[in-house]
Amino acid sequence: MRFLWIALGFLSLALGFVGAFLPLLPTVPFILLAAFCFARGSPAFEKRLLDHPTFGPHIHAWRTNRAISPTGRRAAFLAFGVSALLGLLLLPDPWRYLPLLPAIVGTIWIARLPTA
Repeated sequence: MRFLWIALGFLSLALGFVGAFLPLLPTVPFILLAAFCFARGSPAFEKRLLDHPTFGPHIHAWRTNRAISPTGRRAAFLAFGVSALLGLLLLPDPWRYLPLLPAIVGTIWIARLPTA
């Protein structure tokens, strides 16, 4: 079972890395998921994430207060907006409206989170 948690942790890290370059795929939620998986499979990998200068503060803020940083909030809103706009401009009917639903739901959810 430990191997499965570690594998899921690395898969989440990989998706988070890809999400840094694709607007529809978020980065931080996958990093949070990786920390969750590593906490169950490898405390050493979890510690490396928690000690990381970029990702560590986000993980700590989420675990302690379920909070998101102002920069993370703006980045999420921008990513949702770009994704919805690209869908509206590039996809054929009726698919062009599909990205709007996750963008609206995600925006509302993130807007309701406390600020770190």
